[in-house]
Amino acid sequence: MSDSKYFTTTKKGEIFELKAELNSDKKEKKKEAVKKVIASMTVGKDVSALFPDVVNCMQTDNLELKKLVYLYLMNYAKSQPDMAIMAVNTFVKDCEDPNPLIRALAVRTMGCIRVDKITEYLCEPLRKCLKDEDPYVRKTAAVCVAKLHDINAQLVEDQGFLDTLKDLISDSNPMVVANAVAALSEIAESHPSSNLLDLNPQSINKLLTALNECTEWGQIFILDCLANYMPKDDREAQSVCERVTPRLSHANSAVVLSAVKVLMKFMEMLSKDLDYYGTLLKKLAPPLVTLLSAEPELQYVALRNINLIVQKRPEILKHEMKVFFVKYNDPIYVKLEKLDVMIRLASQANIAQVLAELKEYATEVDVDFVRKAVRAIGRCAIKVEQSAERCVSTLLDLIQTKVNYVVQEAIVVIKDIFRKYPNKYESVIATLCENLDSLDEPEARAAMIWIVGEYAERIDNADELLESFLEGFHDESTQVQLQLLTAIVKLFLKKPTETQELVQQVLSLATQDSDNPDLRDRGYIYWRLLSTDPVAAKEVVLAEKPLISEETDLIEPTLLDELICYIGTLASVYHKPPSAFVEGSRGALHRSLPPRTGSSESAESPDLAPSGGAPAEQPAVIPTQGDLLGDLLNLDLGPPVSGAPGATSSVPMGGVDLLGGGLDSLMGGPSFSAPSAVMPSNLGAPLGGGLGDLFDLSGGVGTLSGSYVAPKTVWLPAVKAKGLEISGTFSRQVGALSMDLVLSNKALQVMSDFAIQFNRNSFGLAPAAPLQVHAPLAPNQSVELSLPLNTVGSVMKMDPLNNLQVAVKNNIDVFYFSTLYPLHILFVEDGKMERQMFLATWKDIPNENEAQFQIKDCPLSADAVSTKLQGSNIFTIAKRNVEGQDMLYQSLKLTNGIWVLAELRIQPGNPSLTVRGRVDPQALLSMPSWGAGGSPKEVMGSPGTLGKIKGPPSPQFIRSVGLWKVEGLQPNQINGADDFGRAKSLRPTLGMVWVSFGAPFQLYNHGLTKGRLPLLLSCPSPAFPQMPGP
Repeated sequence: MSDSKYFTTTKKGEIFELKAELNSDKKEKKKEAVKKVIASMTVGKDVSALFPDVVNCMQTDNLELKKLVYLYLMNYAKSQPDMAIMAVNTFVKDCEDPNPLIRALAVRTMGCIRVDKITEYLCEPLRKCLKDEDPYVRKTAAVCVAKLHDINAQLVEDQGFLDTLKDLISDSNPMVVANAVAALSEIAESHPSSNLLDLNPQSINKLLTALNECTEWGQIFILDCLANYMPKDDREAQSVCERVTPRLSHANSAVVLSAVKVLMKFMEMLSKDLDYYGTLLKKLAPPLVTLLSAEPELQYVALRNINLIVQKRPEILKHEMKVFFVKYNDPIYVKLEKLDVMIRLASQANIAQVLAELKEYATEVDVDFVRKAVRAIGRCAIKVEQSAERCVSTLLDLIQTKVNYVVQEAIVVIKDIFRKYPNKYESVIATLCENLDSLDEPEARAAMIWIVGEYAERIDNADELLESFLEGFHDESTQVQLQLLTAIVKLFLKKPTETQELVQQVLSLATQDSDNPDLRDRGYIYWRLLSTDPVAAKEVVLAEKPLISEETDLIEPTLLDELICYIGTLASVYHKPPSAFVEGSRGALHRSLPPRTGSSESAESPDLAPSGGAPAEQPAVIPTQGDLLGDLLNLDLGPPVSGAPGATSSVPMGGVDLLGGGLDSLMGGPSFSAPSAVMPSNLGAPLGGGLGDLFDLSGGVGTLSGSYVAPKTVWLPAVKAKGLEISGTFSRQVGALSMDLVLSNKALQVMSDFAIQFNRNSFGLAPAAPLQVHAPLAPNQSVELSLPLNTVGSVMKMDPLNNLQVAVKNNIDVFYFSTLYPLHILFVEDGKMERQMFLATWKDIPNENEAQFQIKDCPLSADAVSTKLQGSNIFTIAKRNVEGQDMLYQSLKLTNGIWVLAELRIQPGNPSLTVRGRVDPQALLSMPSWGAGGSPKEVMGSPGTLGKIKGPPSPQFIRSVGLWKVEGLQPNQINGADDFGRAKSLRPTLGMVWVSFGAPFQLYNHGLTKGRLPLLLSCPSPAFPQMPGP
């Protein structure tokens, strides 16, 4: 009879009746009663009142009844902990039952009862079961240890269960081994710091032996464990791969994916020249293809994993394009994933086949799928250059279908094709313009507007087309508004006489009628550019655009490597690391692929320091930039202080502490030879890589101009860059900056196609020329290079200020590192200030803007110090002797025009020097890229006055308006001004003057920029409308 009868009872007083049946003397009646209780419990009825009666039923030899009672106990023990204690004696007794099934059942149930009072009674039975003669009991006990650890980790460690669990890895039964590995892995995941799975070649051999004989889930546990093992060399990696490969033919897709994960990880250690490497690639393809014949849900999981595999090693499936062609009955989620994989596998060899297929998809009825197919055609054009013409032709055919959403998607991708191949396919613009009226989606309208603006000179009625969009400007989305603004400004710069009214109209709409801050900001920028310097505006707006990359949606290489380690898990389906969607310690566990063979660093201990020395200072991975525009008045150039601070404390400084991380990088002593990239700024402690280095006290070298060059240090170790090691230093020779590099290939493959790029930094450091590596870099070969630098790059304040983030690309990958450059390479040759100017400037800077610190172990005379520092463009302005102390007054100038003034005290016979330095805070506040200044201010003046101020304004007023420096300015240098008033010098030593004009004028403080006036004075110009106030 079916068990459904237990769920259909309609009797009243059911609990009472069940109680009576549970206490019946008849075994069958008792079993029926327990089944009814379990049925009630399953449908959500509260039967906890029957707890004592059900527990009494435990005393039976009937295995079925015992299982039912144990099921009830697991459910209600937490709500009835005191009653649950009654069952402990029975559990202990059952753990010694002659029947191994009952012994296993007892220990499993005790592990599932999450009650603290019971766990202490569980220890002794569990210890016996872990050493039970029956493997079924041992494998059940192994899992129970993991459950107990989750309840009370300390108890498990104290009782020595973890050591027993490790011993079970050597068990003769493969299922016991598999469960022991599963339990240890579970515990290790919740405690990442513990080294429970201390795998070695012997234990790996035992796991591989058990792999062939255990169940499919046991195989998955073992394969996942193998994936966390780091082979000592390529031979061991190959041996493991050979023994794992048979799992690829398993019927269970989870086993297949786990085996693929192990092979993908260990392939990193195999040389591509090996015959076995090619064989392995061929063996990986068939199982992945077979997964695509499963149910749609499994296909989707397989496709998400294949997407990762193809990004890492496209050669595995390069001949299997046809299996990814979409079937008519595939669900949409499978279709979209197949499209993605098709694009990744597209190449010159199969592009004709792919395009024909995609064109067919574009006529389907599923709108989302059609859109994706049209976009895929565009991605093919960008990826395979030889197919671009055919792709454009296909897109034009689709536009002719006049299907609205097809036309709009086609226009979006044609815009991308124009970005990739400028001035090549512009003949199609006429066809695109014919469909202008049918565009109703923001992305398509924005793409069409971009095309019209970019090629305005080739479109006769470009102004009419853009004006048609302008009519409903406020109804458009922000994306379209921004694109329309830029397009009309481009049109104005190309055809200024015909479109002046149009550009004034769009600027007015953007700045005065819009409440969108992005649109207003862009409008103001364009207006100011056009009103002040149309030539500069043309250079900015019509600048040559970089070509778009062939693959914009590739996963970042470091993340891809991590996801490869999670093949067959949820992370590989989400394409996100576990930390993105798992809370707690499990999500914090990071995995990475092993380093390639050939790296000089040990694969097992990549961070070991060289023997006999201090730990090597490794450059940090580029940090995530938080608030880069920090508080200027509390900015410290020095890196984090290591060690205890000295006895002397520095005077807090109102401006940037240019001395804290600058001059201290120029002095030090012979007792420390830390690389110049590491610059401790704590006072009273020995300073390495600093002024002492300029005096050749720590083994550096001098350049032609006498400037100190620090020894080369390792910036990017080979273990972090797939075998590429980069060492280097910075130098300044006769006014020219350079980065001196040594590139070393410690991998087993040739490296070529080198390129370098800097991130934005505090002083605009950028390569002045490409990285020239004239010949491919063979394994175990090094090459020395000198990369010229300039300071005209993008500026952004870094922390610390002299932090430089670098990206180096080669044929293998893109690698990132950061280093600290010595500040003295930025000291320019014209940094000697006149004496009167020095005196006036020193007095003008408040005492709170002063830094003072000591430098030890520099046993040089004042003349020697002066000579040495002058070699690095630190100039002595004056020297005097006060109470037996030599006082040197020095100045230096940075490449961005900031002056630093210093006083150096030298006591003859005392190797310690005292440095006192000052920086004008106003110069720092004029650096808009460092997070201050740059906000426009308007001051309207009537003839002969400056705003409403009568008579010469005070210095404080001048500072509140902006830092003025307009000496030697001629009337024709003021935009449109024809009446230059008088100029009265208030602070000639600081270069400040008061200027009044006979005509109304407007004043904009744009901050200090190299080679330009810090103040922009503009009057109405007939060529362009008057600039409005912000």
